[in-house]
Amino acid sequence: MTAPLTPRDNQPPEEPRHPEAAPAADHGGLGGPELARELREGALIALLVAVTGVLLGLLWNWLAPHVPLIADTRNVYLKNTEGEESIGADGTFLLLAFAFGVLTTAAVFLFRRRGGIPLVVALVVGGLLGAALGWLTGMWLGPTPDVAEHAKQVGPGVAFDGPLRLQAKGALLAWPIGAMLTQLVLSVLFGPPDPEPEVPYWLQGQQEQQEQQEQQPEAPQWLREKHDDRRPPSEG
Repeated sequence: MTAPLTPRDNQPPEEPRHPEAAPAADHGGLGGPELARELREGALIALLVAVTGVLLGLLWNWLAPHVPLIADTRNVYLKNTEGEESIGADGTFLLLAFAFGVLTTAAVFLFRRRGGIPLVVALVVGGLLGAALGWLTGMWLGPTPDVAEHAKQVGPGVAFDGPLRLQAKGALLAWPIGAMLTQLVLSVLFGPPDPEPEVPYWLQGQQEQQEQQEQQPEAPQWLREKHDDRRPPSEG
């Protein structure tokens, strides 16, 4: 028979394992199924948001003012040299894109009821793709970009609409900006509260002792003074 094993010098014996001490990987950590599900949902949300950009292009082509042009036998000119139709087209796209960012984010929040980094990234990426798709769709549905050929078709001295263009490309950011602002406001107002972090098992005993000490009533002032009078005088 062999002698029983004894712990090495200056080393405490092994403590029994607690269920709270299980590794995080067992509960589906950073690479668990929860993150994979959120990534799949984020990709689907980004795709659906981007597809709605077609509706943005339709509305932009319908509501945006078109630039009137007129041509002679040689050149093409602006009919109204002081017109603001090009600025109006950019402003219309900006307002529509921002409104689409607000509406799509509100619809996603109503359906999902929670946030997260994958959702925010999906809304931003889907908003950029939707804005770009709406821009291309609006130009494709608008008048032909071949101004010279269009002028030949209508004839000299006849006004016609110029191509629909987006002069300020920064308007493409209106959709993701509206999405982020809406997500932030809805999360603050209607989002679920963040769960409290779990206390490690080795700190649970200390926390319980601290709570018990806080719950104990404090001794009255006269009792503490009487206790201090009974102390022997300090030496020196």
